[in-house]
Amino acid sequence: MIIILLGPPGAGKGTQATRLMDKHGFVQLSTGDMLREAIANGTELGMQAKAIMDAGNLVDDNIILGMIGERLSSGASDKGVILDGFPRTIAQAEGLDAMLAEMSLGIDHVIEMQVDEQMLADRIVKRAAESDQVRDDDTVEVLQKRLNVYHESTAPIIPYYKDKGRLSVVDGMQAIKTVASAIDNIIGGQEV
Repeated sequence: MIIILLGPPGAGKGTQATRLMDKHGFVQLSTGDMLREAIANGTELGMQAKAIMDAGNLVDDNIILGMIGERLSSGASDKGVILDGFPRTIAQAEGLDAMLAEMSLGIDHVIEMQVDEQMLADRIVKRAAESDQVRDDDTVEVLQKRLNVYHESTAPIIPYYKDKGRLSVVDGMQAIKTVASAIDNIIGGQEV
């Protein structure tokens, strides 16, 4: 089973991905983690990525797709996969679909976790007021920048998956257990 969790920063994607891994034994494929691992292990794709990153450029979609393909082919993710950080653009979504088709695979579920962005900002303000330790990126200003990037680059893939009939929507503002139950209901029609 291949699942993509979508939603703006703070929607709870990480929390739900961790829960799915614990409950079902899914593997979370984080493109950032895969890049760091491939570079550390000195793989061919890792060395290509390192050269590109060292030059200050973004890693080509084909390298990322190659890393995802290698991971899917390795059998380590046979119970299920949650894609984290990919795809972020329509071109990446199309490339992923093409690669999966070549592997006789497909995306089973794209789950959009919808949230009220003003309430996200309010949560950050409240958390900052209640905590002695505030992270540098835990501010309304940083959240707004991350939301802008999300709306400009990632949100456009939502209609892509909706048009393909793969998109399910969950109210991410509900309690964590309620969101978890909604996600389980979406993926529950398939053996996991």
